[in-house]
Amino acid sequence: MPKTLRYTLLSLREMLLSAGPFALLTIALLALTYWWLDPNPPKRVILATGPAQSAYEEFGKRYKESLARYGIEVQLLSTEGSSDNLEKLRTGQADLGFVQGGTADIGYDEEDTLTSLGSLFVEPLWLFYREDAARRLRKEPVVRSLSELKGWRVNVGTPGSGVPRLFNTLLDVNRIEPGQMQLSRLEQTPATVAFLDGELDAVVFASAPESLMVQMLLQTPGIKLLDFAQSEAYSRRFGYLTPVLMPQGVVDLAKNIPARNVRLVASTTSLLAHSNTHPAILQLFAQTATQLHGGASWFSRAREYPSLEHSEVPISSEAQRAIRNGPPFLQRYLPFWLANLIERVWLAMGLIIVLALPLSRIVPPLYAFRIRSRVFRWYAELRDVEQRAETAGASPAELLEQLDAMEAKVEKIVVPLSYTDELYALRNNIHLVRKKLLRKA
Repeated sequence: MPKTLRYTLLSLREMLLSAGPFALLTIALLALTYWWLDPNPPKRVILATGPAQSAYEEFGKRYKESLARYGIEVQLLSTEGSSDNLEKLRTGQADLGFVQGGTADIGYDEEDTLTSLGSLFVEPLWLFYREDAARRLRKEPVVRSLSELKGWRVNVGTPGSGVPRLFNTLLDVNRIEPGQMQLSRLEQTPATVAFLDGELDAVVFASAPESLMVQMLLQTPGIKLLDFAQSEAYSRRFGYLTPVLMPQGVVDLAKNIPARNVRLVASTTSLLAHSNTHPAILQLFAQTATQLHGGASWFSRAREYPSLEHSEVPISSEAQRAIRNGPPFLQRYLPFWLANLIERVWLAMGLIIVLALPLSRIVPPLYAFRIRSRVFRWYAELRDVEQRAETAGASPAELLEQLDAMEAKVEKIVVPLSYTDELYALRNNIHLVRKKLLRKA
């Protein structure tokens, strides 16, 4: 070993041996903390959306594109709609899903299974009818209430969409028996085709205005939209419904579509997640929801949504922070994975440091003891030689030979330069004992 390494102020080997147990304990605590907190989110999540060409599907594509920037792959799961999404969440087939308020039964026992990321937007109940059907069945082109639809051919959507349940509730309060209508349960696309071909008199959707079907039907000649004149009364009867107003000209200002204000009833759609979904994923989806749904729309003003109100299940704490405060401080300056790691382990790291600091104080005394023990352990043999010299019958020549052997070994001891005074003190004491033995000899 080179002299520059042998003769230094500190002994790297003893330092490692002294601090080794402390370092291993710290590493073990860090590993345990990482395993327990699981700070890194999964790279793939499943989002239950809705039928093809629905607003749910369109929003799902936007979430997928947004989270791809963070390295998260969002797999879009096509479903029949809100009720089907809720069932997918219950059975664990999806991590997150769009669920419309009032279209499915959500029990109190599901508070530990589901969590909400807030209300995203309102979904009006769109009832489109053919003007020629109204003339044929009612002798006038305008329908003013649901009670005037007796005997009509109406498509209410698939059971998984949740619309049949909602529509049946409205029929019930209007004292209309399901048998008084010819109700069909086709999917949106085939129902729209049949409606435009005259095979259906009316179709019912519950969708955001971003739906391509809604956009198309609002601008199709000969298709009318039912004005819910009793929208305020519906909202008073059912807490999950709210009255909304579609302003005149909001669809197309140049063509003045619609030609007058239209009153509608709407429910709020929430983004629900399974309670086992990673908190970082919930945080990212809540932040993305703020970006996608925070602007002005036909039925809301800017920054009105996402909202923490109208939720049928508890709001996630991650969603509350994201909606109220925006992105965390660290995410504004650091990559997401690093900011998320620091944010989720900093408290545990602080506890480990508080525990480790007192333990670290034993390292310097332990290091000093290990270095000095290289020297001090020879004093026991030196004292034994000196005590035997005082006893009768001890051979000075034999003791001198033992002393010479000990001194030869002591000369090979290597200690850091800061402890050489103790090594030379030992050699000097050996020399004093030798002089004593020589005098006696």
